[in-house]
Amino acid sequence: MKKNKPAQKGFSPFKENKKGADRPAPRKSRPGAEDRPGPAPRKRNLDEKPARRHDDDSAFHGGGTREKGPVRETPSGFNRQQFFDRANDRFADKQARKQDRNKSKRDAQPSKGKPNRRSEQAPEGEGMPLNKYIAHCGVCSRRKAVDYIKEGKVTVNGQLIQEPAFKVTPNDVVKLGTRRISIQKNLVYILLNKPKGYITTTDDPEGRQTVMELVADATGERVFPVGRLDRNTSGLLLLTNDGELAQKLAHPRHNIKKIYQVGLDKPLTKADFEQILQGVTLEDGVALVDALGYVDSKDRTQLGIEIHSGRNRIVRRIFEHLGYKVEKLDRVMYAGLTKKNVNRGKWRFLTDKEVILLKHFK
Repeated sequence: MKKNKPAQKGFSPFKENKKGADRPAPRKSRPGAEDRPGPAPRKRNLDEKPARRHDDDSAFHGGGTREKGPVRETPSGFNRQQFFDRANDRFADKQARKQDRNKSKRDAQPSKGKPNRRSEQAPEGEGMPLNKYIAHCGVCSRRKAVDYIKEGKVTVNGQLIQEPAFKVTPNDVVKLGTRRISIQKNLVYILLNKPKGYITTTDDPEGRQTVMELVADATGERVFPVGRLDRNTSGLLLLTNDGELAQKLAHPRHNIKKIYQVGLDKPLTKADFEQILQGVTLEDGVALVDALGYVDSKDRTQLGIEIHSGRNRIVRRIFEHLGYKVEKLDRVMYAGLTKKNVNRGKWRFLTDKEVILLKHFK
């Protein structure tokens, strides 16, 4: 079998390069083809417009302006602004009728599983949710207000309300228990350096000392503590009548930073140090810390711990789980606030700058 020769430069398998070889017959031109123009001339510079061809068989011409059709005359007496105004009015009327129809359908057919409370509340768009209203009254945070409402402790205009989203207006009479409450106009923010031996609550049925006694002369407004410190825990505690801010600082999703100084009954071992950083499993889940370090490299019983969790007695329970007794627990930083110039058992008002930072930043 003969081997195929390699292709040569310029070689085409569709025609023979030899003289006299068979080739396809040339295509016959149609009559009049000689009179037809050739291809359009190539554009030479940017100033020339591209050539275009007319529909007839005449030669190509240079680019030019397109002939415009007959101009449609505006009817006499036509006012453009009035035309669009009437169109907008018709559209607005159509949308309003559509909204009315949808509202009628919603009122006639309430959603499954949810009673239609629209008739019980203030008109749509007016009023404030009941739990938010209570928070603005300086009684507690919104989360605590929800508990009060569901426990049946709140009435509106003499009617028991157990729905936190129930809308109230400034003219409504809202009572928590037997006491009427109203929205606070003067917001107060107090930073207290709490000593040991005081309960973090507004009152104590057992007659023990509360943190309210330490700020009794600070203001005539009714304030409440944000968060909680154990009776044997000292350090920074914020008191306010701003329920919205209290809600933000108490909610876990805002990750409010807290730093404690811890004193143990014995030195913390390296293994337990690493275990705390990795996470300690408690009865209510894993407890994670943000940072841990020794206050003094020579004294391993004194530590600093940074944490954002707000779980009850979380710092004490971490060390107790590992076999240590916490002899001292002092909160030295809370939400960026420090104990500078605030002695134990003393308090000060927050500055305007500090309030802005607390409200608008983490």
